Amino acid sequence: MIKSDDTGKLVLRLSLGILVLLHGIMKLSSGVGGISGMLSSHGLPGFFAYAAYLGEVVGPLLVILGFYSRLGALLVVVNMIVAIMLAHTGQLSSLNAQGGWALELQGMFLFGALAIAFMGAGRFSLGGSGGRWN
Repeated sequence: MIKSDDTGKLVLRLSLGILVLLHGIMKLSSGVGGISGMLSSHGLPGFFAYAAYLGEVVGPLLVILGFYSRLGALLVVVNMIVAIMLAHTGQLSSLNAQGGWALELQGMFLFGALAIAFMGAGRFSLGGSGGRWN
């Protein structure tokens, strides 16, 4: 178990899924009004904000469980791309006070989800290591 790709995939799935899900839980409790406003300011229908629940609740749950994990990871990827485009485009080339990229968290969520989409869930998952979407 010390040298195991499946264990590494499990650690990545759990860390990404739990951290993104925490953002989704906050949106479940406070709503998506802020996102709706951002969408409206870009000329998009405000009801698209409810799609954030797919990328921050449904996707992370699929990733955590390892059930249709590639699909869940793709939901997170799309969610993060939209979030970066809506709220963070001005920070794309910025550094923070510590010298790191201003979008470290968003980048880690995006690229971690992309890694899961490419690698799949691994053996330690509800879907096992087989299947197109796992």
